[in-house]
Amino acid sequence: MIYLASASERRQELLKQIGITFVTLAPDIDEAPRPFEAPQAYVQRMAHEKAAAGARERDRRGLAAAPVLGADTIVVHDGAILHKPDEVSAARAALGRLSGTEHAVYTAVCLSGRAHHEVVVRSDVTFKALSEAEIDAYCATGEPIGKAGGYAIQGRAALFVTRLSGSYSGVVGLPLYECGRLLAAEGLL
Repeated sequence: MIYLASASERRQELLKQIGITFVTLAPDIDEAPRPFEAPQAYVQRMAHEKAAAGARERDRRGLAAAPVLGADTIVVHDGAILHKPDEVSAARAALGRLSGTEHAVYTAVCLSGRAHHEVVVRSDVTFKALSEAEIDAYCATGEPIGKAGGYAIQGRAALFVTRLSGSYSGVVGLPLYECGRLLAAEGLL
């Protein structure tokens, strides 16, 4: 059993897929990037801070000792992080930037147990050129809201992807191969 320091339904589904029993803790942390922080350093720091906050919450609540898994996923285009849009105009802007281009998706995983384990996985995703009508229709579904880069590859945005190099599950939110190696190092697989 582990604690998942995330409220992400996608991460929960992925852990269930590989047979991991978990209890969800959703720590509230400041997710603002630091000035001049590189995207890879940012995503790694977020995963680490989520795991640490999850461990503090576990201890505060007097829960059983078990490893805590923190993870974070970001979309990076032309060196800039495209955060999770909270409104349609921001989603439209993100999708417009990604249209017809390649971007990087970084997912960092931090497992804090007997030892501290971290990994950052990069995947490269190429989108077809999107028409305004396609962007409008996708935004009308509500799917882009709250998703890194304004899209969910496991949802309707799968129709936009012409190429993926890397980890599909990493783009969804938890790179299962690498996560499995961290869990195995803790004797959990």
